[in-house]
Amino acid sequence: MIHPFLARLRRGPLLADGAMGTLLHARGAAFEQCVEELNLAQPDWVREIHLAYIKAGAEVIQTNTFAANRIKLAECNLGDKTRDINFRGVKLAREAREISGAAAWIAGSVGPLGKRARRNGVLQHAAAAEAFREQIHVLWEAGADLLILETFSDLGELLLAAETARAATDLPVVAEITFGNDGLTFEGAGPAEVAQRLAQAGVDVAGVNCSLGPARILEFIAQMRAAEPALLLSAMPNAGLPFHSGGRMAYPTAAPYFAERVPQFLAAGATLLGGCCGTTPAHIAAMRGALDRVADRGLQPADRRAVAELSPLPMVRVQPVESAALLALEAEDAEAGPAPTGLLRKLREGRFVVSVEVDPPRGFSAAKMIEGARIAQQHGADAVNVADSPMARVRMGALALCVLIQQQVGIETILHFTARDRSLTGLQADLIGAHALGIRNIIALTGDPPSLGDQPDSTPVYDVDSVGLVHIIDGFNRGLDRAGKPFGSRSAFTIAVACDPTRPDLAQEVDRFHKKVSEGAHLTMTQPIFDPAVWQRFYDLYEQRHGPFPVPVLIGILPLQSHRHAAFLHNEVPGITLSEDALARMARAGADGRREGVKMAQELLLELMARPKVQGVYLMPSFGRYEVACEVLEVVQRGAD
Repeated sequence: MIHPFLARLRRGPLLADGAMGTLLHARGAAFEQCVEELNLAQPDWVREIHLAYIKAGAEVIQTNTFAANRIKLAECNLGDKTRDINFRGVKLAREAREISGAAAWIAGSVGPLGKRARRNGVLQHAAAAEAFREQIHVLWEAGADLLILETFSDLGELLLAAETARAATDLPVVAEITFGNDGLTFEGAGPAEVAQRLAQAGVDVAGVNCSLGPARILEFIAQMRAAEPALLLSAMPNAGLPFHSGGRMAYPTAAPYFAERVPQFLAAGATLLGGCCGTTPAHIAAMRGALDRVADRGLQPADRRAVAELSPLPMVRVQPVESAALLALEAEDAEAGPAPTGLLRKLREGRFVVSVEVDPPRGFSAAKMIEGARIAQQHGADAVNVADSPMARVRMGALALCVLIQQQVGIETILHFTARDRSLTGLQADLIGAHALGIRNIIALTGDPPSLGDQPDSTPVYDVDSVGLVHIIDGFNRGLDRAGKPFGSRSAFTIAVACDPTRPDLAQEVDRFHKKVSEGAHLTMTQPIFDPAVWQRFYDLYEQRHGPFPVPVLIGILPLQSHRHAAFLHNEVPGITLSEDALARMARAGADGRREGVKMAQELLLELMARPKVQGVYLMPSFGRYEVACEVLEVVQRGAD
């Protein structure tokens, strides 16, 4: 599957940010200081610079981790803080993205290792590979969307970094070289040779950064494209050659000059543009304006390749569940009642249903989440379920995001609806509004208490719990409000409820679940599980205590990213309990944890599809990596082929 970043890049040019060190020095950082340390010492500086670039129009922001490898950090007596500095670097970029609400891609910045990685001028490959691996793995684990290997003057070292990145993660790799004024690298390679060797190494994007100003880098890019026409290219020049002014380094190239060069870079084949030393948000804003003008004229980059069509999931038939609530609603439909939702129709038809979960943004823009919903739709998902301020942390309202997704993507949504924040009046008003806006699938939840979240002083409402909420929605479907007064018409909500088959007090959970479905629920969605036997125990216990299982089930599947991720979820996140086998497999996987996590999720999906007691799944991406969740679905397509 093509990574969303690469798919986006192939649709048109992207704008990256500019210099980080230049702006940190302008804020008072000493020239001899390790600026990467400022991720810990002055996080506000770093975050504010990211925000400035996003405001200027950057779509790719690079983490302040350029020299944050163990070898370089050891020179500043910071080797023991390698993990902390890199992890915080990504976190600050993510925070800036959330604050801005922009759909910016976060690029983990990786630079060369310096003299200490060499002995008598020769790169020590084993030690160098380990240093790259350590840094890259932390950047990936912290949530970087891609890697940028930048400002390498030694092509051999860049190739080693690219090889290590390929082995350690599945993130897209942008590999950028820096040339001298003579157009050659440290070992004498020219642009054509660099392009050929980077293409052979399988990097996703090759390019030039730092070096010189725009004019020379434009020449280098043109030569690289001539040598490798199919290779995606990036260009991030300095703001000219630096000079000393007032005791500091200054750069001569003004922002308008960068803007003038944008059409030339596009014509030369570059699709990822940005700046390096000396560039500022003003330069990026000028380039943003130039790119927008180019787009208005309909011009295209020289190398444009279409993104392959993604195949939808094949229809999978499963055993329908004779739910009393489903049958009742079907009887109402026969009496010319409101039309059922698409989700409900598929469950009635015995379709295996797939949803992908999206968390609302902590900001005012939902662009990234809408793109995630679009990716899910392209991979054949039937619906997108939208969480309601999970863990009681302030987020965009789930109803608003559901409306945006249905309007802009055209895929059905499942609204997580909690009783935590709404009085009885507000709760019913919001449900009426949701129905009017076309949001008809509701999962009724009590909601996490505010004490878990970032607003502990917030006052919970809880006029009803999830059982009472189901009762209210079912009343709406029968044309009655909570007081039993007729509305004059009936709603057409499909009602879902949650259950947790991993709870130690399983009998209590089964009995509470029975109360929910008895109030009129149509289906249930489970907390994530990692072993089908966990669901089987819940299912069997329900039938022992209450009779035939009453509703269809969508099982939660959460692809794990690493052993650290697995341990965190198991030990620190309420409602998520991993099996011992899942924890052991992730521990054995080591650096291949992400691949193993996808493999485990695929195995679980296939086994659940083969069971008559499961009618669907919903996938829960971590760190907003919707492409990883959708990768799980590819096993279904391969099986059908």
